[in-house]
Amino acid sequence: MDTVFDQIIQGKLPAEKVYEDKNVIAIKDIAPKAPVHILIIPKKPIKDLQSITKEDLPIIEEVILVAQKLARDFNIEEGYRFLTNNGISAGQSVFHLHFHLIGGRKMGILG
Repeated sequence: MDTVFDQIIQGKLPAEKVYEDKNVIAIKDIAPKAPVHILIIPKKPIKDLQSITKEDLPIIEEVILVAQKLARDFNIEEGYRFLTNNGISAGQSVFHLHFHLIGGRKMGILG
């Protein structure tokens, strides 16, 4: 079954894209937690962080480079969070690996 991210990647669902290439798509989060809240998603369907293989590492490297680019583009390069949730107990709700780039305001300490 396709996840919501698979459907966005396939063009079946709309999303506000801020970046796209052959391996990665980045969209604005529909429920942002900060002025800048972007989801960076590998197009390859990887379930979660624990499912990454050695062969996937070039895609993850690209995700990081995209995060750096978007941090510059959105003027948050001096302070942002870049995170992913792994598994239900960590809050993962879509089981297609994705990373949150969050910034544009002072962040508190995670608890």
